[in-house]
Order: sequence, then structure tokens, then C-alpha cells
Amino acid sequence: MLFDPTIFLEALVSPALIQGALTTIGLSVCVQVTAFAICLPVAIGLSSKRAAVRWTLLAYVWLFRSAPMILVLLFIWNGLPQLFPIFRSAWFTPFLAAYIGMTLVGVAYNAEIMRAALGSLGVGQREAAAALGLTRFQAFRLVVLPQAMRIALPSLMNEFISLLKSTSLAYTISLRELMTTTSLSISASFRFTEWYACAFLYYVVMVSILTLAQGWIERRMSAPYSRKTNDRNSRAIHVSVASN
Repeated sequence: MLFDPTIFLEALVSPALIQGALTTIGLSVCVQVTAFAICLPVAIGLSSKRAAVRWTLLAYVWLFRSAPMILVLLFIWNGLPQLFPIFRSAWFTPFLAAYIGMTLVGVAYNAEIMRAALGSLGVGQREAAAALGLTRFQAFRLVVLPQAMRIALPSLMNEFISLLKSTSLAYTISLRELMTTTSLSISASFRFTEWYACAFLYYVVMVSILTLAQGWIERRMSAPYSRKTNDRNSRAIHVSVASN
């Protein structure tokens, strides 16, 4: 069968595909927001002086970075109800199972990114903040964390993009996200090219929006530091000219 533009356009705006895309976006945002909120304390704990805390979190990060995403999803969806009867209820939906599994993996990866960003700053930043009379919490919040976020942001956004595409694995637990909806529509119509082209276009648009958002956020976060650097350079030039 030849490619039919009419079928392609109908599929592109079909309610089923739009709903699948919204499910993909909703799952990705929920997972990334939760993973980002949890990854910072985990990243701090990875460098904790308390061995029990440090080794427990290291084991967690090692475990969920080692396991394939699809295996985690299958274990959450099929394993938890077998181990704990409470998960056999109707409230334990495929969306919730995917959210739990992908969050566990996302926290592990994001925590490692934040740990590397925090570790790259060194102790000099904290010592300088302490010399200014800042408490440890103030030094972390006002000095260390903003710089660490600037370093970690590209990797965190790349992780978000990977997460968005990884939601397609949720078809294994019957979540009707974008790829599941596409596969079901193909099974009903046998129009492979048109529906796969629609799914491809949806992913391209979603990833492109995230990429543009990443560039905008990076520019916004870099602007204050660029202005400070330019101000210092301008003052240095004025001093040099005045001395001559």
C-alpha cells in the first residue's frame, strides 16, 4: 500500500493519538519533577560522612542505574501485586506503575548528575562563603547550589529528553501512551507508514520544544554571570586607562 496523505492527516489529529501524546507528556513531566525534587537530597547524601547513609544511597543508585527501564516497569507492574496484596486494587493503574518505576530510575540518574555538579565546585566556594559570615545552609543555597545548577542543567535536560522517549516502554504494562496508541491504531487499520510517521512527528515536536526550552533556560541562568563578568572587565579597563 502506498502512503496516503489523507489517512496521515486524519491520524495526525485523531483524538486517540492526541490523548496518547498528552499521556506521554504528563507522565514525563510528573516523573521529572518528582525525580528532580528527590535527586538533590540523594546527591547530598551520596557524599555524606555517615557511612550507613552513603552506602545505602550508593547501593540504590547502582541498582537502578544497572537495571533496564523495561525490567523495572515489569517488576513494578507484575511483581508488586504479587508481593503486596494492597497493589491488587483498582487504584494501582498502569500510569501509576509507570510513574513509580520511571521515578526510581530517574532519581538515580539525576542524583548522579547533581553529585558530580556539586563535587566539581570544590571546598573553596564554601570557605569563601564562610569568610563572609554565611551559615552552611546559606552558603549552599546562595553560593553552591546556583553554580551547581548551571553545571548540571544540560545533563538534566538531556535526561528529561531521554525520559520522554523512554515512556514508549510503558506499552509493556498496557499504558496507553503515544506508542501504545499508535500500535493499537495500526492493528485496527493496517496502515503502518501513516501512523508511524505521525508518532515520529509527535516525538520530534516534543523533543524540539524541550531543546528550545533548554537553550532558553541556559541563557537565562547564564545572563547574570555574564553581566557580572562584563562589569568586572569594564571596571578593570577604566582603572587601567585612568592609571595611564
